[in-house]
Amino acid sequence: MNDDKRQQRQLKRDIKKAGNRKRRQFLKRTLASNPEEAADAEFDYGRYSSAPLNGIDHDATRRRGNDQLVEE
Repeated sequence: MNDDKRQQRQLKRDIKKAGNRKRRQFLKRTLASNPEEAADAEFDYGRYSSAPLNGIDHDATRRRGNDQLVEE
């Protein structure tokens, strides 16, 4: 496997882990300070969002079945 791809996947795992940690801390603080509205609290991942990294590894090694290009 390409080292770039491995590094990109590791970066995404690290970002997701950091975001989840921040989200849990946010929920604990919200629950302690305002228990009535804690269930409705919205968390903004900000720089810990992994959404921009989605689809970075869509190359020939990841295609399966019907996803392969059809040559005409």
